Amino acid sequence: MAPGSPERAKAANGDSTAAAAPRVGPHPGFIFSSNQYSSETKVRRLLKDNGCDPAREDSNRLQGVQLIDNVRKHLHLPVRTFDTACTYFHKFRLNFRDAEYNYQDAALASLFVACKVEDTIKKSRDILAAAYSVKNPDKPAAADDKIFESPGRVIIGLERLILETIGFDFRTRYPQKLLVKVVRSALGKEGGKDFYHTAYAMCIDMYKTFVPIKRTTFTMVMAVAELTARMRGEHLERIQEFASQRRQYDREAVMETMLDLLDLYVQHHKSTKIGAQFDLNKCIDIKIHLNKDLDTAAQPRHLFHCNRCEIEEPTPQTPGSATSPATNASWPGDASARRSARGQDGTMRFVFDIETAREEQETSARYFREEFEEYEVEVEEPLPPLPRRDGEERSERRGGRDGYRGGYRGRGDHRRGGPYGGHRGERHYRGKGRYH
Repeated sequence: MAPGSPERAKAANGDSTAAAAPRVGPHPGFIFSSNQYSSETKVRRLLKDNGCDPAREDSNRLQGVQLIDNVRKHLHLPVRTFDTACTYFHKFRLNFRDAEYNYQDAALASLFVACKVEDTIKKSRDILAAAYSVKNPDKPAAADDKIFESPGRVIIGLERLILETIGFDFRTRYPQKLLVKVVRSALGKEGGKDFYHTAYAMCIDMYKTFVPIKRTTFTMVMAVAELTARMRGEHLERIQEFASQRRQYDREAVMETMLDLLDLYVQHHKSTKIGAQFDLNKCIDIKIHLNKDLDTAAQPRHLFHCNRCEIEEPTPQTPGSATSPATNASWPGDASARRSARGQDGTMRFVFDIETAREEQETSARYFREEFEEYEVEVEEPLPPLPRRDGEERSERRGGRDGYRGGYRGRGDHRRGGPYGGHRGERHYRGKGRYH
């Protein structure tokens, strides 16, 4: 096109009748926002989708938390690192199948990430060496041993998955710090020492359940304080009076937390710290009493429970029987860290504010929304030909006899009997003629 051509002049003046084709921009990508809290219904749904066996799931969860606690004590890490590691461990197990990883590797990887988050940095080799020493106290191994090279890569591979699971949201809760203030405010500095030791042990046991990812810090602390008072049989009225003066106190959430802890003590009495201090019958009696209170008040066992969304028991599925480098002599490869790659047509971004993520999605959806119009068109279709009988088709192929297109019964066949009841040897003639 020449510089002075009329087409260029029309295009410059905006007189062009041809509409320009809309430009398609890049893919808007995907947004992931972390969720600090989960309901019991959501937890059960995730476990069912992962195909977890309930008995094996409880065993893996208890052993994984116990491994984190043992390694934490061996490395002299603070309790806040333990809280963070257990929170990451629970969230990771709810989002990945047991067959895709080893739960002990996930526990050590969660502790490795928690050490970075809480500024108590430890190398992956240090954590693996500590776990190996806990399992084999008679044969400790140094952190620079060659046997930790392969499992070290496994821990680093799981670290990336844990970060994606939590959405790079490193906020966690530390109930032990608030528990000290609550016990000191309700019972005094001197009168609550023994009470606090029991409540502290119960607070450690609480991380063997899913309570830390369901409840707030104050709810967890008040549930532990009240359940400790019921176990010890003292200071119950003072704890309840202290709780009634706090506007953030939620009785229904506290009841659910106490019943979750009692389920742990009744079903896994020997796997807890409180189980060695109190009788099992006492836990059962307290649980019966709390259930009666729920029935009297007509309150549900779990908050945000929907009967229509009630989930059936998960179908048992045997997970992978991979061995862990922390507790066994055989070391797995890095297969547990291999995951299918994310889609290549978009970028995953992690946004902390849910409202900001929702506004961004609504803004970008206007440019990527595809609108369609529906039309109804009537089309006349030719009718198929009527089906013919088998006798007619055979008669047409042979040309028929005397122009008759019927079967043998309509043409007077003397071999099989005519249509008028004729007998063998009888002959019939049409029209004028004689009988011979």
